[in-house]
Amino acid sequence: MKRYILTGTPGAGKTTVLRHLRERGYATVEEAATSVIARSRTRGRTEPWTHDDFIDQIVGLQRRRQTRPPRPGVTVQIYDRSPICTHALSTYLGREPSDLLLAELDRIAREAVYQPQVFFIRDLGFCKPTAARRISYADSLVFEQVHRDSYRAFGYELIDVLAAPAAERADAIIGALAAGRLLAQPTTRGNTVAAEPSGRQPEPCQPAGIAKEDGWSRSV
Repeated sequence: MKRYILTGTPGAGKTTVLRHLRERGYATVEEAATSVIARSRTRGRTEPWTHDDFIDQIVGLQRRRQTRPPRPGVTVQIYDRSPICTHALSTYLGREPSDLLLAELDRIAREAVYQPQVFFIRDLGFCKPTAARRISYADSLVFEQVHRDSYRAFGYELIDVLAAPAAERADAIIGALAAGRLLAQPTTRGNTVAAEPSGRQPEPCQPAGIAKEDGWSRSV
């Protein structure tokens, strides 16, 4: 099983991109933090991230979803965030990693649970608040950098998915997977997978592309 992580800036459209991938037949795994927040609010916790057990609840749900047996024939899964994101969240909240989080980080490294390449959804130039996302655009960029730092610290390679309509971003990810020969059939939609230098800020209407942080570039 090859498990890829889809992560990125809050409000960047990550969940919508994941929905497009699911609609195109990919096995996807939903974000745990959103589920924990929704469940906590049904129990009267309006701000669950202020509670001591918030991080551990996310870690526990992530592990249960990751270890759940896949459907027969599934060889690739795409995850909406991972325990590395939970580490970034813990850091952003000013907390030391819990014992449960540290144990899970050790497990996924020891077992090589996730692929070392991580798709990072870049911001759209704004961040729309939701019931589960109460963060300004400026703070979302800080949160983004914390995520980048966490993934780098744990040895993952970030592949930027540039700002574009969600369907084009999904096409870019599919193209990248196909170019890596992870699919039985490559995409036939004719999209371009193009890298940009890591320091470049994409325009909101820029065609979707893939950019590795080391400046690697190619078109497919």
